[in-house]
Amino acid sequence: MGPVPPRTRRRGLPSAPARAARKLGEIRRAQLITTYGVGAMIAVENESFLIRGIDSWDISDAPFISEPRLARQLGVSGFRMPPAPDPDSARDGVRAVRFPEMYSCPHCHQLQPFRRFNSPSGRAECSTCQESLVPSRFVIACTHGHLEDFPYWKWVHRGNRVSSGACGGQLTFRSDGTTASLRAVLIGCTCGVEEVSMEGSFRRQALRDLGIRCGGRRPWLKDAPAESCQEPPRTLQRGSSSVWFPVMYSALSIPPWSQGIAKLVAPFYEALKDEDPASIKSYVRIVKLLRHHPSYTEDDVVAEVAQRRAAESHSTEPVGSTEAGKRAVDYRRELYEGEYRSLSKPHPEVAEEDQEFVCEPPTTSLDALRSSHGLAQVMLVKRLREVRALQSFRRVEEPSPADSPMREAAISPAKPSWLPAFEVSGEGVFIRLDPERLRVWEEQPEQVRRAARIRENHDKLLSARAGDSDKPVPPSPATPRFLLLHALAHVLINEWSLDGGYPAASLRERLYSDEDMAGVLIYTATSDSAGSLGGVVAQGEPERLAASLRTALHRASWCSNDPLCMESEASGADSLNMAACHACLLLPETSCENNNILLDRAALVGTPEDPSIGFFSAALSA
Repeated sequence: MGPVPPRTRRRGLPSAPARAARKLGEIRRAQLITTYGVGAMIAVENESFLIRGIDSWDISDAPFISEPRLARQLGVSGFRMPPAPDPDSARDGVRAVRFPEMYSCPHCHQLQPFRRFNSPSGRAECSTCQESLVPSRFVIACTHGHLEDFPYWKWVHRGNRVSSGACGGQLTFRSDGTTASLRAVLIGCTCGVEEVSMEGSFRRQALRDLGIRCGGRRPWLKDAPAESCQEPPRTLQRGSSSVWFPVMYSALSIPPWSQGIAKLVAPFYEALKDEDPASIKSYVRIVKLLRHHPSYTEDDVVAEVAQRRAAESHSTEPVGSTEAGKRAVDYRRELYEGEYRSLSKPHPEVAEEDQEFVCEPPTTSLDALRSSHGLAQVMLVKRLREVRALQSFRRVEEPSPADSPMREAAISPAKPSWLPAFEVSGEGVFIRLDPERLRVWEEQPEQVRRAARIRENHDKLLSARAGDSDKPVPPSPATPRFLLLHALAHVLINEWSLDGGYPAASLRERLYSDEDMAGVLIYTATSDSAGSLGGVVAQGEPERLAASLRTALHRASWCSNDPLCMESEASGADSLNMAACHACLLLPETSCENNNILLDRAALVGTPEDPSIGFFSAALSA
């Protein structure tokens, strides 16, 4: 992927001639989805900026990404890669706006909006001291995504009923260096008020006690009016991960969308979607679309465009919030069921076709693993493509499936017809458990009890996060089957990271757990060919898989934090794990699609009191 230079807004009055946007720096396209997306802050040297909404992006040359199944789920017509213009050109790419607005000078200790320092053009320095300025360390945000500068004046003048700034003094910001805590960060004012430390500013009620309410500001959206918001604001560190949580969705490209006429038409769909059949056929002849594909006709192209157009119109039609929530749940289930079916069937490589999905069974017998470990099927996914899209973002609290729509911070002023996304290629191994053996195991009273304890805590959290929203609250997926598949994925990722040449952070899980699904896909996907070098596929060969399973289960049978880890009745964030900790099951956040919750090591190997309740207990004792 090419570099993406974020740019500042044009300056001057609206009627003034537009000035060339100042180039700030370069970031990768994928980072504009995962790390520095819309609404996120990015530090550039001694300055700080906020990535602007997608309505300000120049996407004239941004590649179109086709993934109809994911587009249907998210209610958009398609996806665009973030723009990556030539760094030497004057054209816009992704724009940014200065935030926070408050800066301080480390020499004279003045604390004030950036514009009052009268810095030279393109530099952030104090015009008096010629010292580099420092952006404010603190901001305030609410769970509805609003973001503002920290109210320093109100903090230091607590109890003063005079309106902000009316004292006539100059705010100061300094650190006395006595400790590394907030007690050493002092805010003062030249009006004579006593200096106040930042200690206590992170308490939940700290801002509310001072009468500070959320102002409903959305500075990442140009000219966006302030919204009415009753959520209490929270103080956050500018560089804290709680300032920006991306809400991302992904889908694997599976047949028929990953091959044949669908793959052939995908890059040209944007140019063809509004044309009549005659114009489509003319376009096909002009660009010689079928030159190297004699098996297809112009009528096939017309039919494919019509099919995509129908699916697109259905996904973008307006619906109420309740219907939208139900539709999202149904599409997600449809998304995973389609992938599960494709992963369960062979899709061999065809020499004359450019395929994005190749899935084949191992060449050697699986009988030993089937009898000893209860594996019904293993498929080697030698080629796969995944599309990851940024739909919105959250602040303060990490995303939850039950979040109220009010917590979905918008990435554009109006509902977008497209979303930023990027595509990655990779490989993986799909493992499906024996359904009959699994049904017998998941009815064990002890496993039902352990799963019910996690599910009860999770249901309470989901209901609390939903608030008063009319969006249906999804039930917790915490069943014995889900806990087993999730724990299996984690132990295999940890084991394969030691043996397969990939770090754990580059491996990902995808769980297929339902009444009719019981599988797990472990795969690696990167923006270049490094994700398809065969290191993960090799782990799926029966002999190597049997060895890695034995080793992984042996490691899982004892944790360095035992007996505390195994005997825990509730662990992890919000008590959503049982026997799981950083020493045994937890993974880097990039690897787990469930944020390291809903895990229980006992589902694999049982407990010291009753080792037989683990699904793999017999294999471990053999």
